[in-house]
Amino acid sequence: MKKLMILGGSRYILPVIEAAHKLGLYVITADYLPDNVAHKHSDEYVNVSIIDKEATLEAAKRLKIDGIISFACDPGVITAAFVAEQMELPFQGSYKSTCILQDKGLFRQFLADNGFNAPHARRYTNIKEAVEDVNFFTWPVIVKPTDSAGSKGVTKVDFPEKLEDAIKIALGGSHNGAFIIEDFLTFEGHHSSADSFTINGELKFVTYSDQLFDKDAENPYTPAFIIWPSSMKEKYQEELTKETQRLMTLLDMKTGIYNIETCVSNGKPYLMEISPRGGGCKIAELQQMAFSNTLIENEIRSSIGMPLVELHQTDCNGHWCEMVVHAESGKSGTLKKIWVEKEIEEKYLKLTDITAKERDKVLPFTGANMSLGDMFFRFDTREELDDVMSKSRKWLHIELS
Repeated sequence: MKKLMILGGSRYILPVIEAAHKLGLYVITADYLPDNVAHKHSDEYVNVSIIDKEATLEAAKRLKIDGIISFACDPGVITAAFVAEQMELPFQGSYKSTCILQDKGLFRQFLADNGFNAPHARRYTNIKEAVEDVNFFTWPVIVKPTDSAGSKGVTKVDFPEKLEDAIKIALGGSHNGAFIIEDFLTFEGHHSSADSFTINGELKFVTYSDQLFDKDAENPYTPAFIIWPSSMKEKYQEELTKETQRLMTLLDMKTGIYNIETCVSNGKPYLMEISPRGGGCKIAELQQMAFSNTLIENEIRSSIGMPLVELHQTDCNGHWCEMVVHAESGKSGTLKKIWVEKEIEEKYLKLTDITAKERDKVLPFTGANMSLGDMFFRFDTREELDDVMSKSRKWLHIELS
């Protein structure tokens, strides 16, 4: 029986574990939090810090794994690439290429050096040096940890005197002690976050979404709704696909899934982030329902060297929206109940995954980790979707005490 190691233990890898078991694999989950939900569903759990490459490699060798992935778990991606390279296991790309993709500062520099559209950005590890560089940027700016996902530690800064506070927030969300400052891009339309797949370095499935934010949330840069298909102009989608393929070729990427974030600003499309992993927020699951594809199964197959099932570009079946369930701005307390009014539930709701339990503490929506769960909705038209979802506060009820 082949062994697959999955780094992380969140609810987002439950469908990966299920798919791996259907393929007859022995699943090992690994992180330093033994109470994480995924460990209850795997065949074996290893207590190891997934940002400790050498410790994870030692565990992987001891367990004689046949493949490793870090699905929907950004901190583990570099470690997964390292272990795969050391053990000569399949992975989307080399350790060097993965390090470029996973560090926002290195990625921005790579984009600029190779003629891609990229925001004006610099990477720092020293607060004083960054504060002295204020005239380099066109204000406002946005400050981010270089190695964090889920919008943790991200702050928009309008004035230089607020920069140091934002840097401290970014460093609080960083593992490697580095942060970037970049010009704030005003989006045309919506930011996109979606999962794509390459086979032997060639894009075989690519899609774009509309990622909407809750402007009233404590962190207004945390995704609250993700919609397929995207309303992005076709010409921008085509250019982004072409540029993504060029990047995959330059970095000599191989086979696997990627979470890709893009946007359009000032008439130019931007590759904002490309990570060799499945995205959080259950993106691959929703895309599987909306596009009838097999990204999750193929990612597992690729990671252990199994033949892939057929994968090709497909159209979206209807109009889909993932809602990241979260407390309203300014509200916190103890959870009593979450429910959707019957008419909406029966007509549109296709999947519910509420992870928060009765009597759990509900906190402000400061990042994806403050989500209470996810809901998938399907509509026949975008107009219907926009109308219903704009009224979600009326039909989604989060009762607190």
